[in-house]
Amino acid sequence: MASGGAVGRRRVVFVVRPSSCGVLMSEVSSSAQSPGPAPGPSAASGPAPASGNRADWQPLLDDLTRRRSASRAMGGPAKVARYSAAGRLHARARVDALLDPGSFTELGTLAGGADAPSDAFVAGSGRIDGRPVFVGAEDFTVQGGSIGPAAAAKRARLARLAGQERAPLVMLLEGAGHRATNALQGHTASPNDLQALTELAGVVPTVAVVTGPSAGHGALTAPLSDFVVMVEGAGALFTAGPPLVAAAIGERVDKLTLGGTDVHCVASGVAHNAAADDRAALRLVRRYLSYLPSNAWQHPPFAGAGQGNADTGPRSTDAVLDLIPPDARRPYDMHAVLDTVFDARSVLEIQPAYGASVLTAFARLGGHAVAVVANQPAVRAGTIDADAASKAARFVEVCGAFHLPVVFLADNPGVLAGTVSERAGILRASARLFAAQHRLRVPKLHVTLRKAFGFGSSVMAMNPFDAQTISYALPGVTLGGIPAAAGAATAKQDAETRDRLVANESSGPWRSANSLSYDDVIDPRELRNALLAGLDRAAARTAEPPTPVTRVGYLP
Repeated sequence: MASGGAVGRRRVVFVVRPSSCGVLMSEVSSSAQSPGPAPGPSAASGPAPASGNRADWQPLLDDLTRRRSASRAMGGPAKVARYSAAGRLHARARVDALLDPGSFTELGTLAGGADAPSDAFVAGSGRIDGRPVFVGAEDFTVQGGSIGPAAAAKRARLARLAGQERAPLVMLLEGAGHRATNALQGHTASPNDLQALTELAGVVPTVAVVTGPSAGHGALTAPLSDFVVMVEGAGALFTAGPPLVAAAIGERVDKLTLGGTDVHCVASGVAHNAAADDRAALRLVRRYLSYLPSNAWQHPPFAGAGQGNADTGPRSTDAVLDLIPPDARRPYDMHAVLDTVFDARSVLEIQPAYGASVLTAFARLGGHAVAVVANQPAVRAGTIDADAASKAARFVEVCGAFHLPVVFLADNPGVLAGTVSERAGILRASARLFAAQHRLRVPKLHVTLRKAFGFGSSVMAMNPFDAQTISYALPGVTLGGIPAAAGAATAKQDAETRDRLVANESSGPWRSANSLSYDDVIDPRELRNALLAGLDRAAARTAEPPTPVTRVGYLP
């Protein structure tokens, strides 16, 4: 090499050659002298144009579009048209009607392939009133909405996402349970949605809407949910449908007689509310969720003037004087009292047709979401039977889990006596309600309106010093372990003792207030304002960051 001459450089170029086993690189040498880097695009000129890439992508994108379209066509135009001919919403239309417009993001669109579009289960996330929710809808136009392997995985994934992301889960049910052909495939151990649903209890709100017949595994979603709505004339729940019932026990019965709204909204209590059609059911779900936080780490949403609620301030409840007769033997409708006391048009009754002698409802009080448990004197004088106690106990547990203050309005002659009631398990049912209300760690606001006897007072949170935020009575209430006249006769007391017992019962709330069994006796016209003051009294506690409720021990 000559001194001071140019330095020769060996340029190495790697040539990529495909092979059956992978990619081979070979080295090609060049002896050309090169004083600097090889020519190429400079940093200032930007990346090289991607000419040809779009053309290469197009077949893949076309395939994706075709597969998505086939999946979203559900059972095909003919089946969807037949299904919709009766004015009913199909699965995808139900999801759209439930969620805020344009908010749905689908999960598992391509599950099930060409044979079972979306595997008969439309699933994903969206928003209701701007808040995230998860939703799954069984698609009856695809193999009767039955659950195939992919749908089973989607259901479990959806439920786990709801817990993981701390958002409510809504399931729209109309399906035949597990698909019969699943038995022809190899069984694999995998998590299922029922396990996940159980874990969601008290963590995020869960709702099931029964839009058509729902059997087997799918039907079990309903009793594992916090709130169940059934569509009248269409929704039905059963462990097995009419054909299997006929084959198993020889009973021939139609779907609605086996498990329609008359069965589960009235007799069994498995479902909570009935709705006239699909759209009414979905509106009810949106309203139900409006009273609840998205999860147990949040407080319930406030609805003040900015949210369309103009009735949030104090006011006299003068109408209560007309609604509630002082004579405890005269019935009246508690619904009218609730509509008068709570914020205008805010009362949503839960499970109205089951255990009707006790009303359970959501309402707003000064814009705050609250739960209400009230005796209904228009039904059995407000006597608490096993159905009413069971309904109220479950309701109180759900409301406590999601941090709603509970208002108890007591007006009952006790729990129901008699052979029918005893055989129905009134003792255990009323003990369960007593334990559930005792365990509440939210503000408890109690008012005795006219009467409360025996265990009927205890289950309505009247016992003194049971963590009530307020405990009031209206003037003229009658109290006691049992009605005085009946108790005296049962104990064979003499006339003088009987008269003394009756006089004591007739003394109203004064003796109880004297010993602080009640915080105070209030004017019926002060009822709303007294409850508002109770919420204000608990304001510091309800401002603390909430957490899920933990339980020790078990209910009776």
